[in-house]
This record gives sequence, C-alpha cells and structure tokens, in this order.
Amino acid sequence: MSIAHEPVFQWLSQFAYEPYKIYTFVVVMMILSSFGLPFPEELTLISAGLLAFMGTHPEIFPPPVANYSVINPIHLAVVASMAVFSADFMIYLIGRKGGRKIIRHPRLQKIFSPALLKKAEEFTKNYGTFATAIFRFTPGVRFPGHLLCGTLRFPAWKFILIDGLAVAISVPTQVLLLAHYGEPILKILKKFKIALAIILAVALIVYLVYRWRNSAAKRKLELKSKP
Repeated sequence: MSIAHEPVFQWLSQFAYEPYKIYTFVVVMMILSSFGLPFPEELTLISAGLLAFMGTHPEIFPPPVANYSVINPIHLAVVASMAVFSADFMIYLIGRKGGRKIIRHPRLQKIFSPALLKKAEEFTKNYGTFATAIFRFTPGVRFPGHLLCGTLRFPAWKFILIDGLAVAISVPTQVLLLAHYGEPILKILKKFKIALAIILAVALIVYLVYRWRNSAAKRKLELKSKP
C-alpha cells in the first residue's frame, strides 16, 4: 500500500506548508516512539520526508496559496536526528538513575523477568557495543534495550558514540533521500536496511568467534602453565 494512504500521512498533509508544525510533530512522535508508543518511528520519518518532497517539488504538487513556506529537508533531518538521539539518551539516563526500580515495577515484571534480566545483563556486559547498535535498529526493543543499557551501567560515552553514530547513519540519510526522490526510494531504503541488518549480524558473529578463539587460547595457556 502506498504511504499516501496511511492515516498519519493524510493527517500530516494538511500541514505540508506549515513546516514548524511538522518539526514539532516529529519531535513529539520521536520521543513517544522511543518510550514505547506502539507507533513506528519509521512511519513518522517517512511521512515527514515525503512532505518535504512535496514542498521542494511544486511543479508536481502545486501549493494551495501564493505565499507559502515549505519543509526544509536539512532542517527536518537535523530536527529528527536530534529528537531521536535525545529520546534514546533520555531513556538511557532514566535506566541509569532508577532503572532497577522501574524494572521491578509489577507491570513490567512480565517483560523484565529475573531470568531475562540476567541474560540481558550478561549479553550487554559481554557484547555491549553490538547490543546498543542492535537496539537502535530493532523496532520494539528500543525502549527496554536502552533502559537496560542505563540500568546495567553501560558506559555513557560508549552509548553516546554508538547510538549517535547509528542515528547519524539512519535518520538524516532516510529523510534527505525521501525529500529528494520521494516514495520510489522506499524500495531501495528497504533493501539498504536489510543489507545493514545482515552486516550487523555478520559483524556480531565474527566478534563472537573472535572472543571464543581468544578464550580458548587463554584456557590452553593456563593448562600448559599448570605443573
């Protein structure tokens, strides 16, 4: 189905020539999505990017009035990137300050069971770098993942670096491509996301094999050193 038929796009289209309302909507939705709102972050970015495409192609989408303002693609990319990263880091800080209390809340016990928390803690301690990147690129686990990063005291500078890099790769690229090429670019973006997921999976496997080989080598040395 075309994105033009999505309710969110149809609702936003009435503000296509009121850029500051769109920027505000993007900030609000990025924050709510990061906090677990069951509304895809990607759908907001795609809708806003296509509205920017409308504004920069008046020959295809004639504006309704003579004096009109359009969504600036660069401004939109900056606003969206800052909103996404700020929301991610906010969740990380919440986890760092009071994550244990939040996780032990009765309503969250089903999500953060003791067994799951133990596994997540071991995974984040051993593979925190990859875990942070995986959380950012995996819808549905961003909120609990970023909350756990803070709760398990994953270094703040590493979280900022990894999550910031992931945001810088995915968010502005998507917005600017949509603003320039419109809806036809979505098929290419989908393939790019699949390729990126494969690359991350391969990188994780290589890293795990590297860790395993190092551990095996250390065990052999320890056995040889024993009398």
